[in-house]
Amino acid sequence: MGFWMLAALAAIFIVLILGYALFAPARTTARASAEFDMAVYRDQLKELDRDVARGVVSEADAERTKIEISRRLLEADRAAQAQSGAGRAPRSASIAAVAGIAVLLVGGGWYLYSDLGAPGYPDLPLDLRKSLAAEARENRPDQKAAEAEMPAWEGPAADVPQDYVELVAQLRTAVARRPGDVQGLALLAQHEAQLGNYRAAHNAQWSLIQAKGDEATANDYSDLAELLILAAGGYVSPEAETALSRALQIEPGNKVARYYSGLMFAQNDRPDLAFRMWRALLESSAPEDPWVGPIRERIELLASAAGVNYTLAESGAAPRGPSAQDIENAAEMTEEERQDMIRGMVAGLSDRLATEGGPASDWARLIRALGVLGDMGQAQAIWAEAQARFEGQPGELDIVRAAARDAGVAE
Repeated sequence: MGFWMLAALAAIFIVLILGYALFAPARTTARASAEFDMAVYRDQLKELDRDVARGVVSEADAERTKIEISRRLLEADRAAQAQSGAGRAPRSASIAAVAGIAVLLVGGGWYLYSDLGAPGYPDLPLDLRKSLAAEARENRPDQKAAEAEMPAWEGPAADVPQDYVELVAQLRTAVARRPGDVQGLALLAQHEAQLGNYRAAHNAQWSLIQAKGDEATANDYSDLAELLILAAGGYVSPEAETALSRALQIEPGNKVARYYSGLMFAQNDRPDLAFRMWRALLESSAPEDPWVGPIRERIELLASAAGVNYTLAESGAAPRGPSAQDIENAAEMTEEERQDMIRGMVAGLSDRLATEGGPASDWARLIRALGVLGDMGQAQAIWAEAQARFEGQPGELDIVRAAARDAGVAE
């Protein structure tokens, strides 16, 4: 109601201003000024006649001066007439003009708002949007409900060789006889997925994780999450999120888990978190990694939704790793999410520097990030490696030394 009252008052105020301009007296400031100039010029003409009569001014000079004063008098008269043009408009025309302005302003504004706006939709401050997103994420459908919306698996595609289908059927029988066989479960999950039978695939993968127990790897959990997501048509369910979280607990740099975690944030109205996670993943990935293409297609839209001015780098550009701003931006995540993101970025940068090398600024960034994480042993090791790598290059070594001092490992 407050919005409509303000909008109505604004419309009335604008109509009143325009109406006053149409009905205001013709004697505006500019007209008054022009009429004052005309009075002055007339007085000058009279004074000039008196000067001629007294013999102060010659007839020839007086004639030239009269011509100039008369010219200025005509210009002032034209200016005064122009200012009174609006006042000579018929009253009925002015009333019609004001009515037309009111209809256009009020009716046009209502039409545009009803078409482009959101009538009746309450204001959503940032904190409220985050709260609503968290509530929606907490109450979103589970895996079973998501799969119920998907069509049932109708069997292998027509182009799948029949002998392959028979081999998978035999594998199902063998695994049923030996339900704790790790190798058999791994093969069954893999081949069910190749046939497109994702529900059976994630059931087999879950059985594999149970059979492995504490020896289950981050890849086992990220594979389970991926199969759950595929079975739900791309939807990241709470069960898939749990598997992703477990994968990142075991291996913070697991890129499959980081990709799908970003997808989960994007699906739950948190483009800010999705953008940060995907940006870090993109900048630490090789161009041929399978998640790079999907990320590049959507990351600029995510950035825009998150209110970030971000331009996608050219494909194949060198990854840069975590910056101080990246780490600072993680403040809105939960402690677990923040640590997962930072450790993933650090792992990606560390791998690249170990295999490809990099400038002193990247080594400095890695040391600072490790210092933020409290991994002083690794920061010390990277500092020692950097000293050997940049030996004989005092400028580059000074850059890394400054980062080592910030991290507390320079001495």
